[in-house]
Amino acid sequence: MQQPTLVAVAHGSRDPRALPAVLALLDRVRELRPRLHVRLGHVELNRPLLVDTLRNTTGAAVLVPLLLGRGHHVKRDLPAAAARAAYLDTRVAAPLGPHPLLVEALYERLLEAGWTPGTDASGPGTGRGADRGPGRGAGPAVVLAAAGSRDPDSAADTRRTAALLSERLGGVPVVPAYASASPAVADAVRALTARGHHRVAVASYFTAPGRFAAQSAAAAPGPAAAPLGDHPALARLVLRRYDEALARQRTHPASPARLKLATA
Repeated sequence: MQQPTLVAVAHGSRDPRALPAVLALLDRVRELRPRLHVRLGHVELNRPLLVDTLRNTTGAAVLVPLLLGRGHHVKRDLPAAAARAAYLDTRVAAPLGPHPLLVEALYERLLEAGWTPGTDASGPGTGRGADRGPGRGAGPAVVLAAAGSRDPDSAADTRRTAALLSERLGGVPVVPAYASASPAVADAVRALTARGHHRVAVASYFTAPGRFAAQSAAAAPGPAAAPLGDHPALARLVLRRYDEALARQRTHPASPARLKLATA
């Protein structure tokens, strides 16, 4: 029996670098699982739009959001699009975050941007306990820059990712901030600097380049990580979410009319 099609759902962006970044990620997914049919659909701004991808898909499909938290698109738009495609046996997978694989990708993007574990401007020993307060050589810190959402679950997911990234960095403070919500990335950077963190990096909590990612990077006084893009850990996570959705389907079968959103 043919496996359900993996329909990766990207947000879409006017930035011309966004689509190539998403396509490169899906190429990695195909390399990991060559026999799996992988297609792309966008919520808006880029083609193919999700509605067109679903119209041209047959049999069964799993919609895997290339989105990082439980915001409006994941909770409302994707289940609605799947329900309208009544001719398909469709499941909606959980968003990519929070997850340790996502944190690993964030960590490695920081390293690529010049983050050096265990050192800062005031000297060695910046692990747990290195945040010594204003005027006393506080250690480095990181701002986790995300798009922002009015949905409290999305904000909770970003905070959880920030906590996981802090653990991965050995206790370095990681503060979530947003391109379209409060606190803004620039405000978070200023607040950390006022507390004595003179080496502040920005981790890019974006799947692909775009206006919000560029705006957030511009606020970084130190290393500014690139968006997650086609990081190998992200490709593995896309397949993990696909497999999880199929496992839930086997455990709790549901018709398209009883579609359930799989949450992390």
